[in-house]
Amino acid sequence: MTSQPGAPPGTGILTALPTEQRERLMALAHEVTHPGSARLFEEGQQADRFWIIRTGSVALDVQVPGRGRVVVETVSAGQLLGWSWLCPPHEWHLGAETRDAVTAWEFDAASVRELCAAFPSFGLALVTLVAETIGHRLRATRTRLLDLYGPQGSGPTP
Repeated sequence: MTSQPGAPPGTGILTALPTEQRERLMALAHEVTHPGSARLFEEGQQADRFWIIRTGSVALDVQVPGRGRVVVETVSAGQLLGWSWLCPPHEWHLGAETRDAVTAWEFDAASVRELCAAFPSFGLALVTLVAETIGHRLRATRTRLLDLYGPQGSGPTP
């Protein structure tokens, strides 16, 4: 793993952070690669890191009794992978598996939480971005589960 001194402008979630705050975050980044079909984390495991995807994609899934893993969303370049690191008890709420080869910036959760405490304006900006991600993921999960388990024929007919 190598340290990343900064991030290029226009890289998804990073564009929402002002330059100084983006540089603070990226000072903690390490570039990682994962092959396709690599399991990154499971529901209930300790969430001690997160990623910003650079290339490739990662499927987020939930365990459904009698059905196994059901994909609820796919995360791709420029998007945040993982938010459970921010909220106690710091356990993953979903599982994740790479769809194809992935390169990403990886962040140690404890270090980022310390940075948030040391720089409250940075912390607020980052927490706001994570909250937006959580909202999006909840809506996506709801939609996917309704598609899978909602009453058939309840939507509009073409």
